Amino acid sequence: MNRRPWVLGAVVALVFLFLYAPIAWLAIASFNSSRSLSRISGFSLQWYAELLDDTRVFASLQLTLQLALASAAISTVIGTLAAFGLRRAFPGRGLWTVLLSLPLVVPEVVMGVAMLGFFVRLAGIPLGFGALLFAHVAFSLSFVVVVVRSRVSGMDVRMEEAAADLGASPFVAFRTVTLPLVAPAVVAGAAFAFLLSFDDVVISSYLTGVGSTTLPVFVYAQASKRGISPEIVALSTLMVTATALLLIIGVLFASWRARKTGSAAKLAV
Repeated sequence: MNRRPWVLGAVVALVFLFLYAPIAWLAIASFNSSRSLSRISGFSLQWYAELLDDTRVFASLQLTLQLALASAAISTVIGTLAAFGLRRAFPGRGLWTVLLSLPLVVPEVVMGVAMLGFFVRLAGIPLGFGALLFAHVAFSLSFVVVVVRSRVSGMDVRMEEAAADLGASPFVAFRTVTLPLVAPAVVAGAAFAFLLSFDDVVISSYLTGVGSTTLPVFVYAQASKRGISPEIVALSTLMVTATALLLIIGVLFASWRARKTGSAAKLAV
């Protein structure tokens, strides 16, 4: 590799080509004037125009955003508290840690069947937004706990002890010292919960009721019935674009925060 550095660059280029070539072709095909996905015959915006006229898409998108935001908020609060609870040693902590990690490895099909049987058959929650919300919180919670706990476990407890020595109450110490230290992990956990809820297809397909079809389930259903239509391709392109913009904004915000923290540290020195 030292003698031929271009080899490593070529391997990296092939990996990125393998990952992003299908997405790039999807974006190009969304502007195709014909319905064919294998042959480009011209440039057109008609599929985006037809997509904007489809009220079912916007209804599914509105439901999906509401579900993802509610699921992320609930999962973040409960998962953050659970991560702080697991920081302290108590009997059975290892067992609780294993139980919280199980949803990370259980297949989604099994999770969907289990949640359908529990929430609908046993708990009596009807199919729809309520069942979807409980299910999304259930499988997003573990990701939030893992992300926040990785940050909490590396915290210096002397910071909190110093705040207590200076007269801060437990709530004030948590709000002014602990929470700012774990804020990046909490935001990352919330982002994970939001994206997991927004992108879920398998579990949501088991709990979707009349008038409560999420956008990924709607896209999958349309593709299964009529094949991959140009409208679905246009919608997928918009979803990829929105995700990329959110990722870029997150990276820029993290860079700005890092520069701000570094500048504050230099001023303190």
